[in-house]
Amino acid sequence: MLFDSTSLGDLTLDNRVGLAPMTRVSAMADGCANDRMAQYYAKFAEGGFSFLVTEGTYTDNAYSKGYRKQPGLVTDDHVDAWTQVTDAVHDAGGAIFAQLMHSGAQNQGMPQDSDQETIAPSAVQPEGEKNPAYGGDGPYPEPKKATKEDLETAREGFVASALNAHEAGFDGVELHAANGYLLNEFLSDKMNRRDDEYGGAPEARVRYPAEVVEAVAAAVPDDFVVGVRVSQSMVTDYGYVWPEGEAAAAVFFEALSSAGADYIHTTERYATEPTFGDDGPSLAEAAVEYVTDDTVVIANGNLGTPEAARQVLDDGADLLTLGTSALANPDWPTRVAAGEELAQFDRSRLLEPKATIGDEELLIDASAVDD
Repeated sequence: MLFDSTSLGDLTLDNRVGLAPMTRVSAMADGCANDRMAQYYAKFAEGGFSFLVTEGTYTDNAYSKGYRKQPGLVTDDHVDAWTQVTDAVHDAGGAIFAQLMHSGAQNQGMPQDSDQETIAPSAVQPEGEKNPAYGGDGPYPEPKKATKEDLETAREGFVASALNAHEAGFDGVELHAANGYLLNEFLSDKMNRRDDEYGGAPEARVRYPAEVVEAVAAAVPDDFVVGVRVSQSMVTDYGYVWPEGEAAAAVFFEALSSAGADYIHTTERYATEPTFGDDGPSLAEAAVEYVTDDTVVIANGNLGTPEAARQVLDDGADLLTLGTSALANPDWPTRVAAGEELAQFDRSRLLEPKATIGDEELLIDASAVDD
């Protein structure tokens, strides 16, 4: 089943294995993609991944940018720069989606002594400290509670960047509503303490993310894929779960898929294990249960062995993505199909001290297992 051809919207995918979005801090200072990124992404397409999701790409010049050397999809220069990436991936036979990200309160690149504000649903300071691998340093500041005008700016930014992604040659976009960034913060009762129509019960907490999905889906061409990535946990709180449990999942997944999402991309630490109690479904299984009929479910989370990858498909997911296993094995689908050995991921070699794309990652035919 891993290597069955399947469809996603109007796209035909050669197999069910995709590249997960990963922060790589390798764009130019002005947010433009570059040749290194084109080589990096094309390598995975050449290695057999049928679709790729980019690192989080910022969507406006107000508050969305999350870290230094993050790519953007805001300006004409950004659009022109991304074309070299999309062309390279298409030439290698893959599809590519731009992940659209508003950092919300989790801004890695803001200097500790900066007076620039961040925004979030509520003025709640994230736990923990910023990640040095992404250029962060010190504690997160307390964000400003987003006004209705701020939310309108953010929504317009998602729409405009989605249209820019289409112009740049992407096959679709993925709205980042996972891991504690702005759209995900609305789903969290911890970060979202609003008393307006966007806060309170799950039906209210999902309203703003669903409005963004609806606005993007209405603006882009019908054959342009619109996906949403969803998690419970946050970068600043890996143990966070929705207090309403599976009942919240039912509301969130139904609302996001009904708003126009072509796919829901769930991510959790272990995608094949129960999430809602010892006997409850995984997040991916809950998505399968509660999305509308036409919405594809993509699962992510420790699926780097062929056995785990097959299991998540057996559990009902349509597609899956790999992150660190793909970094260790940029030709994972080709290797697994041939029954070849897989390399183990080495964080110190690939993501530390900075998560910048290394020279060895640009060698199209190289894999860590050959070292």
